[in-house]
Amino acid sequence: MEQESLLRVVGLKKVFRSGESDLVLFENLSFEVRRGEMLAIVGESGAGKSTLLHILSTLDRASAGDVYCANLQLSSLSQDEAAAFRNRETGFVWQFHYLLPEFTAAENVAMPLLLREQTWQQAEPEASRWLREVGLEQRAHHRSGELSGGEQQRVALARALITKPKLLLADEPTGDLDGQTAESVFALIARLHREHQLTSLIATHNLSFARRCHRVLRLQRGRMEEIAPESLPA
Repeated sequence: MEQESLLRVVGLKKVFRSGESDLVLFENLSFEVRRGEMLAIVGESGAGKSTLLHILSTLDRASAGDVYCANLQLSSLSQDEAAAFRNRETGFVWQFHYLLPEFTAAENVAMPLLLREQTWQQAEPEASRWLREVGLEQRAHHRSGELSGGEQQRVALARALITKPKLLLADEPTGDLDGQTAESVFALIARLHREHQLTSLIATHNLSFARRCHRVLRLQRGRMEEIAPESLPA
């Protein structure tokens, strides 16, 4: 039986005002993502990959078109409802980790639960569990500046997943890392995707990583096309 769609994108368009004219970043984007899929989004810098992920996570609004997540129409959500959707349904990992430097790794991971008004006593065991998941249990009490780039990104991944989201959105999650560290972080994302039955969308310049996803969508000159993962270089 074919898996149901978790995410459905219909006729999406994004226009930016540029001086006296409009810049159409993309238009008429339509695609579906089934539950459990790991989908890569590739394309040149400036093609709109980050903007697309921001729209899918309600951090930005489309100029036209709609996004449905588990039959919820995202464009109909108020600001408060969109914030609740992000906190409940999505985990986001950025190219830069955005860890809070004055807090420890454990405190950074726990932050989404603390924002839900859980106490530290409630949140700390979950933060420890997720640091164990990403192989950093021994670094729980280190501040972000004491961690390597790869460790910082692992902490960011644990923070993104502590709320048990259905949807993981990753924007160039290995873009700031050297080759070997990038490989280990991508392998971790793939393992967590599988073990926690996530649905993952990963914007990446790394075609070798994209090749290892279930499907690949290429955003180019405002249009989107699906390409076979095996057609990309290994």
